[in-house]
Amino acid sequence: MRLLHTMLRVGDLQRSIDFYTNVLGMSLLRTSENTEYKYTLAFVGYCPETEGSVLELTYNWGVDSYDLGNAYGHIALSVENAAEACERIRNNGGNVIREAGPVKGGTTVIAFVEDPDGYKIELIEEKDAGKGLGH
Repeated sequence: MRLLHTMLRVGDLQRSIDFYTNVLGMSLLRTSENTEYKYTLAFVGYCPETEGSVLELTYNWGVDSYDLGNAYGHIALSVENAAEACERIRNNGGNVIREAGPVKGGTTVIAFVEDPDGYKIELIEEKDAGKGLGH
């Protein structure tokens, strides 16, 4: 088995595609539309789906927002330098909600950004990216 994708429901598909491609530097891998059930999918990621996991952005026609609830945590991305990544994201119109710095009670350098629908994205400096911080 391998992890294929994580699905996020979004309120404006083009706005979300723009954020993940222009702000976070992912590529739009493919899209599909289901007219019978009234939804459109867009898959974005840093590599082809055959090589790693990606995000599936799901737009249900006519739904422009969702209650994110309190069970969802965040998506984590590996970055070379969290402070520089925050600056790039901010300069491209992204919303940095926690500046780069050590995680509470540790030394791992992290930051958080938020996508247009309010989903949290953690940036973990590369040397610490695989440690499974579980917060």
